[in-house]
Amino acid sequence: MTVSVLTLDRPAKRNAFTLESMAALQESLEEGLADPQVRAFVLTGSGGTFCAGVDLAVLQDATVTSTHDNLNALHRTVRTLAAGRKPVVAAVEGHAVGAGLSLALACDLVVAAEDATFRCAFPRLGLMADLGLLWSLPRRVGDGRARRMLLLDEPVRGDEAVAIGLADHRAAPGEALRTAMDVARRLAGQPPLAMAFTKAMLAGGHQGLDAVLRQEASDQALLHGTADFREGVQAFTERRDPSFDGH
Repeated sequence: MTVSVLTLDRPAKRNAFTLESMAALQESLEEGLADPQVRAFVLTGSGGTFCAGVDLAVLQDATVTSTHDNLNALHRTVRTLAAGRKPVVAAVEGHAVGAGLSLALACDLVVAAEDATFRCAFPRLGLMADLGLLWSLPRRVGDGRARRMLLLDEPVRGDEAVAIGLADHRAAPGEALRTAMDVARRLAGQPPLAMAFTKAMLAGGHQGLDAVLRQEASDQALLHGTADFREGVQAFTERRDPSFDGH
């Protein structure tokens, strides 16, 4: 089993993305999802920073129609990160700004370098947050802190991010990728089907209790019929680490 590292690689633009670079990221995600050897992903950026959001060149010539179409295309990647069957860890150095913050928070877990900066930045452009940030940010930091970040553009440093729930793991400057790989390897050892069902439930948002219980009954019943469940029980009985294969 392996961890696939996905790198946003436009360092001259602080990894600001274009439609083409997001299409390439989506293709890499789909390849990894289809590869049984890949059990987890790490999403990172090159050149010491995570992502400065969308390249302004994409926005400058946009129309109402093209913006709607472009967002629908980009939403495909957000959905894949948030609800795809395999876990994703974001490794954040430098800046996660605007839609770059949206991408980081679409991942399951976030590793933040202590000197990283998280910022919405959308109000500076006369825009509202997009790529799912209005869904993901309040879930992480609560409604009040989310409003301050979304409406007042308050930045959060990496050394504070873990304390408020914006990130899950702290890393020394320059060590976010290494720490994220350690976390991803732990995720890669978890039962794949259980991870997939859990991600799908979490991506469903704030469902009512009855809806959650109905889905839980269906999914958990299926998991009880898997070889991974039998392996987990046997490993627990034998006091050893389980070895899951997704069946």
